[in-house]
Amino acid sequence: MHILENYILLEVIVSVRQSLLAILDQGPCYGYQLKSEFDRRTGSTWPLNVGQVYNTLERLERDGFVERTDADADDQKNYRITAAGHAEVATWLGSPVVRTAAARDELAIKLAVAVTLPGVDIINVIQVQRGATLRSLQELTRTKNATDDPETAEQLSWLLVVDSLIFQAEAEVRWLDHSETRLARAAASGVASAVPLNYEVPKRGRPAGTTRVAQAR
Repeated sequence: MHILENYILLEVIVSVRQSLLAILDQGPCYGYQLKSEFDRRTGSTWPLNVGQVYNTLERLERDGFVERTDADADDQKNYRITAAGHAEVATWLGSPVVRTAAARDELAIKLAVAVTLPGVDIINVIQVQRGATLRSLQELTRTKNATDDPETAEQLSWLLVVDSLIFQAEAEVRWLDHSETRLARAAASGVASAVPLNYEVPKRGRPAGTTRVAQAR
């Protein structure tokens, strides 16, 4: 699973808070147990540390979604969900995931900046990235093919994660192809490929060229 631990495309966003709460909806757990359950149910794609789990539990307790129970025989601090927490889980599962229109993606930012810099071979930047993405896509596909007939719920949840990463990798390759074509058309049209530094003192307030997408963030 090493490839999935290191290959997270387009800032895959996991709601740790809501996921842990949903697991607690199945019954009381202690911190390390919650970590293990989260890792097991997501194929360790987004591994958590125990400190992160307990910090999340403290916030959930503060918000009234969980409460501590008496320590067990091993002196473990157990947490159980409250009625408010149960309602929160139901709301989460019944609501769509709202993605921001302009989420910060490192690759998109890299290309956006690189195309404005003098002396940068932007086509080479794209080709290097495409090669890396295709190699990762091949590894993800091999991983999927090795377990494409799930026999358990854990295997099925794992395959859903793998499928998601495969679709994201395929989308990234298509976007890179599109970007290369766009750059070629721009070069043929004589579009300048570098933006010089602006030595004027920036004025306070929103830049004149701010787009609606940026305004909505």
